[in-house]
Amino acid sequence: MWTLPFVELSSCFGSPLTPGVLISGSYDFRLVALSVALVIAIAFLGRLLAMQGEAVTAARDGEARFHALAEAIPQIVWTSTPEGLVDYCNRRWYEFTGLTEEQTLGLGWKNALHPDDQPVVAQNWAKALASGAAFESEYRIRNAAGGLRWHLVRASPMRDPAGTIVKWFGACADIEDQMHTQQVLEDQAKVRSAELAEANTRLQEEMLERDLARRQLDEQNAKMVHELTARSQRATLLAKMGELLQSCVNKDEVFAAALGFAPKIFPTSRGAVALLNPARDLAEVIGSWNDCRLPMPVFESASCWALRTGHPHLVVAGDTTAPCAHAAGVKCTYLCVPILAQGEAFGILHFQAAVEEPVLADAELSLKTTFAGQVGLSVANIRLREALRTQSIKDPLTGLYNRRYLAEMLDREIRRAVRSAQSLGILMLDLDHFKNFNDTYGHEAGDTVLRETASFLIKSIRVEDFACRFGGEEFMVILPTADLNAAHARAERIRSKLRELTVLHRGQSLGMITVSVGVAALPEHGTSAQELIEAADAALYRAKRDGRDRVVDAVPPPAPAAAEVQMGVQIEAQVNAAGMGKS
Repeated sequence: MWTLPFVELSSCFGSPLTPGVLISGSYDFRLVALSVALVIAIAFLGRLLAMQGEAVTAARDGEARFHALAEAIPQIVWTSTPEGLVDYCNRRWYEFTGLTEEQTLGLGWKNALHPDDQPVVAQNWAKALASGAAFESEYRIRNAAGGLRWHLVRASPMRDPAGTIVKWFGACADIEDQMHTQQVLEDQAKVRSAELAEANTRLQEEMLERDLARRQLDEQNAKMVHELTARSQRATLLAKMGELLQSCVNKDEVFAAALGFAPKIFPTSRGAVALLNPARDLAEVIGSWNDCRLPMPVFESASCWALRTGHPHLVVAGDTTAPCAHAAGVKCTYLCVPILAQGEAFGILHFQAAVEEPVLADAELSLKTTFAGQVGLSVANIRLREALRTQSIKDPLTGLYNRRYLAEMLDREIRRAVRSAQSLGILMLDLDHFKNFNDTYGHEAGDTVLRETASFLIKSIRVEDFACRFGGEEFMVILPTADLNAAHARAERIRSKLRELTVLHRGQSLGMITVSVGVAALPEHGTSAQELIEAADAALYRAKRDGRDRVVDAVPPPAPAAAEVQMGVQIEAQVNAAGMGKS
């Protein structure tokens, strides 16, 4: 608590005060009040100065702790002002460079750099200061002995809550050993290149001396070129398939594209694609190429080692170590590669080598694995897009469509109904006394009621109908092709059946659930989404006012007044008369 300094009032007046004197008015009371205010102001000023001193002391303590931490770091640590002037370096800098603090601070540190590095460092440092981006550079720093060592220097800006740079913090790491190692490797590469060049020269001399060896080498080269060309073409096809797969919107398109490209990429291999069913206990062959036939078109997932292990499984012809049961009777070498999406296997690619190929080369195995990986990646992307689409249009609590999707879907259905001259029904539902569920049983019980109501609505509508959560405890059901009578009947059925719904929360029944429903239809209550929603909402409020637990139809919009109609008829007659006069 603050302490007010005591000041004798007598000191303010020059003579002692007595109660009798004050009462009798011998002294001016305003002077007494001014003296008291002066005493309070002096006390407040003293407290303010004390608080400022504490803040300065705290700042000094923080700076001291930072300096202590920086001195304990084995690397060079420094800070600079927002303008790029170095204002602190730890002891490691002075020990390494031999410079003094006066020679270092500000821009003096540049004198320790190699002359060739100074312009580049200055330019990069100026760019970092201008953009506020992190600074990173490699340059040579002269040590106290006069030698030079490479350092990797990084600096990051520190900003205040407003985003203004208040300090730059940097560190220098010695990378001389890495640079030396890199130089050694480059020298070794040059030596090896020279050795290869020398060997090539000797080989050319031998080729000139031995024509037979040259012809054999030419044949080998021709074969290698042919293989490389074929491999390049296959890689190009694989890249084109990858581009096409990225544009697929569902898994059927993905596998159709894969089955179309497979015989082009693997012309000498037979193959098939098998996918797991939703229960993941059976796999079914959905397509094949180059007349590949598996003994079992449908097989258990455990009968394939690739599905069991999650890794490619190669079975060489004649090897009985671990054959796949679904390929029983296949005599040639075969390979099963799992199709993975987000770490989960949902099928396999089965490859069978030609009879003259006893084993699959490593390059061939890698290409087939890449093929399966691209298919799996495309399926994973489709799953991700579907999940994002679902999250954007579904309410996370009830699983119903949200209000955003409602606006999109309702406009589409209204245009379809108007174009085909059909009706469209709208039900606006609101749970009665929903606040009581939250107040009595808690919000978890309220969420349970919402979920159960949503599940009930889904079971109570047709396949072509849409149920949405409009907000809070309000729901909306769109009934394509339903007129006002059919929509009312559907609403009444939902209302009566919902009363029979039993909702349990933690083993306790939450009581009877009732709902008020407002019904609107196109074209009776409008031909736009806003008009229909407003009409259904108004009917819902009427149902609430009339006692809840009931279905109320919307009121059609008022017809034009008789006077307005008569005026319109007169105006039309005058226009027609004027037109006849002109003619």
